[in-house]
Amino acid sequence: MITEYQIQEYSHNGAILIKDAFDLEWLSILGEGMEKNRKNPGPYACQYTPKDDQGDFYDDYCNWDRFDEYKDFVFNSSAAEIAGRLTRSHQIRIFHEHVLVKEPNTSEPTPWHQDQPYYCVDGQQVCTIWLPLDPVPKEYGLEFVSGSHSWGKMFTPKKFLTHNEYDYQSDTFESIPDIETNRDKYKILSWDMEPGDCIAFHFKTLHGGAGNPRRHTRRRAFSVRWIGDDAIFAERPGETSPPFPQLKSFKQGDPLDHFLFPICWENK
Repeated sequence: MITEYQIQEYSHNGAILIKDAFDLEWLSILGEGMEKNRKNPGPYACQYTPKDDQGDFYDDYCNWDRFDEYKDFVFNSSAAEIAGRLTRSHQIRIFHEHVLVKEPNTSEPTPWHQDQPYYCVDGQQVCTIWLPLDPVPKEYGLEFVSGSHSWGKMFTPKKFLTHNEYDYQSDTFESIPDIETNRDKYKILSWDMEPGDCIAFHFKTLHGGAGNPRRHTRRRAFSVRWIGDDAIFAERPGETSPPFPQLKSFKQGDPLDHFLFPICWENK
């Protein structure tokens, strides 16, 4: 499924579109899981749209072992292999899954951010598969700053609710540049997406997204974060998301060989 050209494109741009990556049956399965998840949220579920506003932007994560539909996709779809091929890893583990839903008439955008500073992970062989369950025109989907994963920078995480930076000091993190008002300075990637398409992107690639102002179409996305051969535990200057309290004894550089992150694919 993954070509050498796509591997090179991923390495260069930090984000690629993969057309027709998943059979529509997988989208139906994940949709059933999301409905169960919405009725039975996990401890990290979050609501971003104010109660009296139109629309509804919510997310939840770290539930793949609670819902059979999620577990089936994680272990039996081609997602882990796609991540493994793109990162040239011999072994791929799930880091966590992340459900992000913007119902019709939702105005809340996703702020520009970089994922890796949120995580207790360092490494280059890392990949997110972002799979929408609904058609997503590029103006309402995700946007990526091409090549930003190779800048050698880590940016301070932002709260999705307030768009404020995390409240801690760091000598290694810096504030995200004002991309939105300086769009002409960057090569920004975005794509029209149909059900079955996915985007694969590096944990360090800067990205953000608009709201979903469409009146009748949902924007449901199932996102899975994958870690490969060189991924190690990273100590951060403050809270991480997900928090993974089970890793409180881990130190910088420890391998992420833990039951939280089972192996999902190996290149045998």
